Amino acid sequence: MNTLQGYCNYRVPYADSDQMGFVYYGRYLTYFERARNELLRALNFTYKDMEARGLGLPVIEAHVNYHQPACYDDELRISAELSWLKLVRMQVFCQVWRGQDLLADGYTIHAVMNLQSKKATRLPKDLEKLFRLHLESSTSPETAHCAPGKEV
Repeated sequence: MNTLQGYCNYRVPYADSDQMGFVYYGRYLTYFERARNELLRALNFTYKDMEARGLGLPVIEAHVNYHQPACYDDELRISAELSWLKLVRMQVFCQVWRGQDLLADGYTIHAVMNLQSKKATRLPKDLEKLFRLHLESSTSPETAHCAPGKEV
């Protein structure tokens, strides 16, 4: 079964690298966020739309496995897909690739939060249905991405 994916291409700027020329380890979580944004766009929905409905998706847990370092000027492909959706939480699995080399993978777990009360809440039924449709029954790969060759 294929699930909906969001992805983007990103050329590593000098500002992302450390003194050794490697991408600073904390930047990978920012890369994951870029791909999560594209995942929502693949659903024809954005964080801005979610916030307009009074909802947020704060990260409550994050994990990154580092396999190989990315370096200044590398062109990366970053992907995200929804792993699971529970009552008030969801997990997004992400990968960072340079060509055929997997550089890092991991996940973030998000709470669904009411922005006014700052408390966990369920997704509205229409959003839950939209997410579950692509989580449980996608039969062909669908993707959202940056324009070809465009960096983000």
